[in-house]
Amino acid sequence: MNSSETQMKAVTIPEFGAAEVLRLAGVAVPEAGPGQVAIDVAFAGANFAEVLYRRGVVDVPLPFVPGIEVAGRVRAVGEGVGHLTVGQPVAALTIVDSGGYAEVVVTSADLVAPLDGLGMGMDVAAALPSNSTTAFLVLDRVARVERGERVLVHAAAGGVGSQLGQAARQLGAGRVVGTVGGAAKVETALGFGYDEVVLRDQVADAGEFDVVVDMVGGPTRRASLDRLAPMGRLVVMGNASGADDVGIPANELWFTNKTVSGFNLAAFSAAFPGDTGRALRRAVAAAAAGDLRVQVESLPLEQAGEAHRRIESGRTTGKLVLDVAAGGA
Repeated sequence: MNSSETQMKAVTIPEFGAAEVLRLAGVAVPEAGPGQVAIDVAFAGANFAEVLYRRGVVDVPLPFVPGIEVAGRVRAVGEGVGHLTVGQPVAALTIVDSGGYAEVVVTSADLVAPLDGLGMGMDVAAALPSNSTTAFLVLDRVARVERGERVLVHAAAGGVGSQLGQAARQLGAGRVVGTVGGAAKVETALGFGYDEVVLRDQVADAGEFDVVVDMVGGPTRRASLDRLAPMGRLVVMGNASGADDVGIPANELWFTNKTVSGFNLAAFSAAFPGDTGRALRRAVAAAAAGDLRVQVESLPLEQAGEAHRRIESGRTTGKLVLDVAAGGA
């Protein structure tokens, strides 16, 4: 990725720490290289991944512009890109190199989904690339959900949890159950395709499952493994609780015919951009058809710190997006 001397507005991480370290600054405008596309950003999604960058959990060079997903319009295309045009509305994953909390971002053309003629708001489109793409990849590519299987999803009212229940339905799952951390989130989660929603500390009473998706970690991870039926698959894709890692004895998996897999969207996108892009376009099409509902709340880019505080508090439901273009034009 090349950059010009022209300055743009961006939220940066000048040092690792609490949400207060985020700073609005002027940085060089990036330019699209071969196989890439530059996007004028209208909205950027706010995610727990960016919280991890800010805390220093992920080793990134400082100052760093976070932001793993955006919606906007194509600003320029790099050499070899023939399927996207300047001015075209798009949703995009910017997770490989980040940079979405800015007026302009550059990403691989493979990680872009056109929005032409879909009638989709840019705020909604910005909420799809990370969570909705993840939902389809986790359940279809990693867990390999089969028709009629039982699926359990933790943090069912959150950004990715709200998409996993709906994606499971589209993939033919039979029983789809979600867990939440408090009673106040039960009704919200029920609106995202779940047959039942239970409190996380009561999951032992929920029965057996063929697939469990855990982004919480800690005691929830151990409970998730216990809920697996023979030949069940646990997909680990986060540690939102911040708890110490949970060891899973290999001999236990051998004796019980269970499988544990991991999924990281950034690493997957870097290794398999074509597969990731296809999943992104599948998610956009599902949302446009009304088969995937996204609950979105918008905050100004300048309030990125507040978005991070809400995400860290566990008070959010659905998805927060940042209005970069002051009205999302």
